[in-house]
Amino acid sequence: MSEQKKTTFSITDLSKEFDITTRTIRFYEDKGLISPEREGQRRIYSQRDRVRLRLIMRGKRLGFALSEIQELIDLYDTDRSEVMQLQVFLDRIRERRDALSQQQQDINAMLGELETLEDQCSTLLEKKQG
Repeated sequence: MSEQKKTTFSITDLSKEFDITTRTIRFYEDKGLISPEREGQRRIYSQRDRVRLRLIMRGKRLGFALSEIQELIDLYDTDRSEVMQLQVFLDRIRERRDALSQQQQDINAMLGELETLEDQCSTLLEKKQG
């Protein structure tokens, strides 16, 4: 059966698919982001858990905190029209972009300062050696 047609997944299936450890998946479970069924000690993940895990991974890649990811996932559960979820997601995207732009400006300023210091040190060294 292909991965797309499966309706349930083991922790190993999801670990391999998303290239993350089983410990990471259990961590997300402990945080309430995913909630597999149990058969004794065995976890059985649904298609819903798989989609949630994909959203978590995308959110982490974009630099969102788990609390922000949780908020977006919870909004989907309460508003199936996705209108509120999309609005909040747009707000979070804008906030993230603004924060990254500020970080980029800060990095550029630091690079400029480092370049100035490097030039000054090189000039001093040349004077002392020559």
